[in-house]
Amino acid sequence: MASGHGRADYLLYVDKRVVGVIEAKPVGTTLAGVEWQSATYADGLRPEVRLKALTHDGQLPFVFEASGIETWFTNGFDPDARARRLFSFPRPEALAQLIRDADADPAHPTWRAKVRTLPPLDTTGLRPAQIEAVRGVERSLVEQRFDRSLIQMATGAGKTYTAVTQAYRLLEYGGFRRILFMVDRINRAKQTLAEFQNYRTPGDGRRFAELSPVDLLNSAGMLASSSVVISTIQRVHSVFRGGAVTEADDPLLDGYTPDIPVTVDYSADLPPETFDLVIVDEAHRSIYGVWRGVLEYFDAHVVGLTATPGRQTFAFFRQNLVSEYTYPQSVADRVNVDFDIYRISTEISEHGSTIDAGTLVPKVDRRTRKQRWETLSEDLDYERTALDRAVTAKSQIRLVLETFRDRLFTEIFPGRSDVPKTLIFAKDDAHAEEIVRTVREVFGKGNDFATKITYLNKDADAHLKAFRNSPTLRIAVTVDMIATGTDVKPLECVFFMRDVRSTQYFEQRRDAAHAPSTRRPSSP
Repeated sequence: MASGHGRADYLLYVDKRVVGVIEAKPVGTTLAGVEWQSATYADGLRPEVRLKALTHDGQLPFVFEASGIETWFTNGFDPDARARRLFSFPRPEALAQLIRDADADPAHPTWRAKVRTLPPLDTTGLRPAQIEAVRGVERSLVEQRFDRSLIQMATGAGKTYTAVTQAYRLLEYGGFRRILFMVDRINRAKQTLAEFQNYRTPGDGRRFAELSPVDLLNSAGMLASSSVVISTIQRVHSVFRGGAVTEADDPLLDGYTPDIPVTVDYSADLPPETFDLVIVDEAHRSIYGVWRGVLEYFDAHVVGLTATPGRQTFAFFRQNLVSEYTYPQSVADRVNVDFDIYRISTEISEHGSTIDAGTLVPKVDRRTRKQRWETLSEDLDYERTALDRAVTAKSQIRLVLETFRDRLFTEIFPGRSDVPKTLIFAKDDAHAEEIVRTVREVFGKGNDFATKITYLNKDADAHLKAFRNSPTLRIAVTVDMIATGTDVKPLECVFFMRDVRSTQYFEQRRDAAHAPSTRRPSSP
């Protein structure tokens, strides 16, 4: 540095030019108070260095403050440039790309500048709630008061279509290069991929994928050719750790939930600057708690989509709710339909029961399903919560399903003669197995009448497609694979044969059925 200007801790060079400065401080130092110091170093460069330096409005464009624990970055090309926290320093090639973008469009050098001049939204084919959501996100991007935006929109009102519309505008006009679309189930990822591929862009009507490649995450190497990457949060975390992922279903991977919050280390294959925008579908499941570190790794604006936000969801998104379209509003607008609740109660499901000593009972190994018979040496008392977990009462399952059958056309769907498309939620895969076999017996039907759709299916996607389209397949039994966001338009009846412990859980599963038709959640 020139005499009288102190000493910079580090100067950053890109292509042999000084482009930035790092102010390094000891661990524990608060960094906001040193921003003024690091921002003035460009004025103090020695003349021979200054001639080769890149400056913007008289200052070096890239300014960092770091303590070894925290790293803060100010991009001087941003309008109203403000420091933001990063997981780690950007790669030199990332800074070089920022410089090329600024050279290509000096008036709007970054996406934070470009979003201020987005063209008016083409509202053709969009519902009012979708228009409000897109405009709300874009207003948040322009104002830069929050780095996260939350959209609450009732299932069935077009959350994914809204997100695709938003992604198209930001990629086409907003200077965004790559978007991560996060879902909580791989079947939902494939459904989202199809929605992106089939989206017709405003104007010439070309498909989205013709303009911007869309892919499922299968490796870090494919990112260079993808504008939109769709993945579960588990698969992103696997790539962080150098693991291989494929487009095939992997229940052990996609269904994995760690016991403690995950820790994330820097990944050279997936650096923090990889994505400009992260969209989280059904945000309440993925973002907070154990997986939070995955999203906070990226230097990206985060948009959450949810029909049923909880308090933790609002907290993560800093209370920045940019649009709200509730289920009652969607019913009033005839986008969705209202529902009735029909309750089937049994003595065992309410109070538990006792198996007397001396009773010969089968015991099943859940892993191998091998059965052996054993005589109880003493009475076995079990609570209602143990039903269909530690104890399976086949007679109770049959009684509930027979009651459903007998009252289906008189009380539940009066006047109907065909069994409505019905989704039954079971407690686990073994419980689902017992239910689907009993359904076939109770209704006197064959294999094509009822099926199990869980992650343990050999081809769960084919079963789900058949449930959507087959006129003979009327009842599906699942655990959690089919839930909010999985599109099964013919579905009319949601049937809980498991505990419903929260309003949010009920609403998430209820919303698996959302088409405008008679729809009745039922619960034993």
